[in-house]
Amino acid sequence: MNPPPPDSTERRPRSQAQPSRWRSGFISAVLLMLWLVLIGRLIHVQGTQHDFMHGKVDRQSTFTETLTARPGAIVDRNGHVLAMTVTRNSIYAVPSRIEDPRQFAWQAAAVTGRSADSILDQLRKSKDKHFVWIRRRVDDDVARAFRELQLPNNTWGFRREYLRQYPQGNIAAHVLGMRDIDNTGHGGLEQSLNDSIRGQDGRRVMTRDARGVVMEVEASESQTPVHGRSVICTIDLLTQLTIERQLDDLMERWKPVGACAVVMEPHTGEVLAMASRPAFDPNRPAEAPDDAWRNLTVSAVFEPGSTFKPFVVAWAMHQQSLNQSDMIQCFNGAYRMGRRILHDHHAYSLLSVEDVLVKSSNIGMARIAERIGLQQLHECTVAFGFGRRTGIELPGEVRGILRRQADWDEYSLGSIPMGQELAVTPLQLISAHAALANGGQLVKPRLLLESAEQLSPSPLTDIETVDATAPVESTVLDRNIAEWIVQHPMKQVVERGTGQAVRNDQMSIFGKTGTAQKVDEDSGHYSDSRHICSFVCGAPAEHPEVLVLVMVDEPTAGGSHYGGTVAAPAAADILQSSLRRIRRLDQSVTVRPEEDLPIRLR
Repeated sequence: MNPPPPDSTERRPRSQAQPSRWRSGFISAVLLMLWLVLIGRLIHVQGTQHDFMHGKVDRQSTFTETLTARPGAIVDRNGHVLAMTVTRNSIYAVPSRIEDPRQFAWQAAAVTGRSADSILDQLRKSKDKHFVWIRRRVDDDVARAFRELQLPNNTWGFRREYLRQYPQGNIAAHVLGMRDIDNTGHGGLEQSLNDSIRGQDGRRVMTRDARGVVMEVEASESQTPVHGRSVICTIDLLTQLTIERQLDDLMERWKPVGACAVVMEPHTGEVLAMASRPAFDPNRPAEAPDDAWRNLTVSAVFEPGSTFKPFVVAWAMHQQSLNQSDMIQCFNGAYRMGRRILHDHHAYSLLSVEDVLVKSSNIGMARIAERIGLQQLHECTVAFGFGRRTGIELPGEVRGILRRQADWDEYSLGSIPMGQELAVTPLQLISAHAALANGGQLVKPRLLLESAEQLSPSPLTDIETVDATAPVESTVLDRNIAEWIVQHPMKQVVERGTGQAVRNDQMSIFGKTGTAQKVDEDSGHYSDSRHICSFVCGAPAEHPEVLVLVMVDEPTAGGSHYGGTVAAPAAADILQSSLRRIRRLDQSVTVRPEEDLPIRLR
């Protein structure tokens, strides 16, 4: 009889069941530990790192777009636009959505003027980004051509941006300055009034999904831009055109290193025109030579020469050390003064005070200076504003050079009265002459109109206003003395002196020429061939309405280089044109200027 089969349910030996049970327990423990780690991490993330993770999500899903403020306009005193802002399309790309960067770059380069390599490199470096600029502020033709490329719509787009334009080209460039692509002013009024003209940028906060699509605009965190304010400057465009043309002609004829001109209303200090050469076009700043950015009217310093002499004579009379009727001994053209001998161009014996200025006698001026002494001579230069900035609304103005009185000596007593041993800016010089022309009041030159009518509230017509009172800094002279200087010796300079080249029978012009030798850098002595020629003049002598200064730095062609031959003819033409212009404006009442800006005339 066969034995029965073994029971299938019979338990395996104990030695075989033990490892299986151990493995099961180990796996269960590992799984439990993993679950505990995950639960702990979740608690950690949701608890202690909640704010950090929430902020990270916000940074990835929200972004801020800057809303650029529109810069205000700059207009002349009659409403003609000198600087304005227009809108232009700027082209951007979305690198994260571009499947074929090389093809995109090749097509974009064909119409934007950029190289395909530069666009491709930009796209590859920003392949995960949702925004890069391709070309900013393009004209309508470029925008139209780019649109016709038929690139995928989700890979590119347009944004409207502001573009600064200067409709008059290089006219008044040094007065205006320029505004760069980031809306920051450089030079001129654009820089000095940047806070007012620029405005305040706003912002738009938006939320987008993982594909970069904007889902929501966070209105509570967004901010509307505050557009810039427009300003009315004292410049008269037609007068400005006149001095620009005169300087161009002067540069062509005399080939100087540089030149500048200023037209000023002497009673208010309003600058009607200001120009400097070399010049630049603010619409094309990249084409400007390095030396063109300098505004010589406020940054050039030079020895004023004989244009300084009227101040010394006026001050000596003001101090009662000199009378109109006095006669000055000039020693026939040679006068020993301490360790030096002074010379005149011509030998004069006795000269009246008037003729000392008319003949521009250096000896006569030294003799007058001896009457007042070094202290009063120094007080004279300070009183007329030399050695300090005028405070005009322009960057880059320098103080000039005026040493302390303690640094002067007996040599200075002869040099200062003839316009040596000190250096002035053209603006300082014409401002000082304005004090003679207006009856003895030193006024602050200005480029913002004294008063302006508030216009309708819009970005282009929000006008900056300034104090309407005349900016009188101090009373320098007695009115009678100032009037005598202008109506007698300075008028006679034009009638029969060194300024006869500008004489005009229809107009009573007063003026003073200046021819200063430049210092040779190698020898340290005055050069016999390098000069700065200047001429300041005004009209009419009986009641001056306008002043003109022309300064020419180192003419190199054209013949004799004197203030009366180089600078005076251009100054006279500017003076006559300016005076006619002022009188026509005074007869006007209102005007409808460009772009319907209802600006009232003076």
